[in-house]
Amino acid sequence: MQETRRRVLEALADGPVGGPALADRLGVSRAAVWKHVEALREAGFGVESRDDGYALTDVPEFGGAAVEFGLEAPFDVDYHDSLPSTNDRARELAGEGADDVVVLADEQTGGRGRLDREWASPSGGVWLSAVCRPELPPARVPVYTLAAAVATTAAVREVGVDARIKWPNDVLVGDNERKVAGILTEMEGEADRVSWVVVGVGLNANIDAGAVPETATTLRERVGDVDRAALTRALLERFDELRADPESVLPAWRERAATLGRRVRVETPGGEVVGEAVDVEFPGRLIVATDDGRRRVSAGDCEHLRPV
Repeated sequence: MQETRRRVLEALADGPVGGPALADRLGVSRAAVWKHVEALREAGFGVESRDDGYALTDVPEFGGAAVEFGLEAPFDVDYHDSLPSTNDRARELAGEGADDVVVLADEQTGGRGRLDREWASPSGGVWLSAVCRPELPPARVPVYTLAAAVATTAAVREVGVDARIKWPNDVLVGDNERKVAGILTEMEGEADRVSWVVVGVGLNANIDAGAVPETATTLRERVGDVDRAALTRALLERFDELRADPESVLPAWRERAATLGRRVRVETPGGEVVGEAVDVEFPGRLIVATDDGRRRVSAGDCEHLRPV
């Protein structure tokens, strides 16, 4: 959201304010104030003109402006009612030099997860991709995936759903461990530096259970419809806190882990690893105790197994 428009909205949120007083406070013309008010109305905000000034009467349910309103994180939101893929759009913006931009869509028509697997993304979910430019070497980027998983889990818990993380990028709920969210991280860089990182999150929010695979679930199925704008803000704010303090990510991840202490099978590029998942180490390697000793796994598909 444009900075002056954000300040207009913040002033309106504090109560009715007259156009001249608002113009003086912001150092702009009364005509500029009127233009910003009109832009807010077009974005879905209810702004009434009263005898005592402009008054904010309604906030849109979802969308870029709705998420940015009250967002305590330095992200601009690039919102679309529909996109083939928020990650694809985020990569385009990253290539143009964007930083701290979140691509957000009500639906995706070509959503995908790891290994280009199809990800059902109907209207009502939270489909977003954050463009970041961290000062990290490429080998440390996986910590961003873990940070996004922690942030998503924290946001889901805030709406009353007990969520946990399956290594490395799935958020699960319930005793039957149904998937409610997933993370897909992509990057571009050189051997010693990252040019950009795109962290994509797909969260099944206000969606009917029948619209997702049998192995998945939705927040609507668990607790009914939620405030998607507030949910998105909570996720982005927690992610921003974690990326600013990478050393805090692993302890937070461990506290929410469904994988640690479980017998697992991990399909890796180098073959299958079977054993007990005993820990995760920076920047996201899973440590598996196998019959042949401990193995460190950087990437792979993890399956939770029944105890022997």
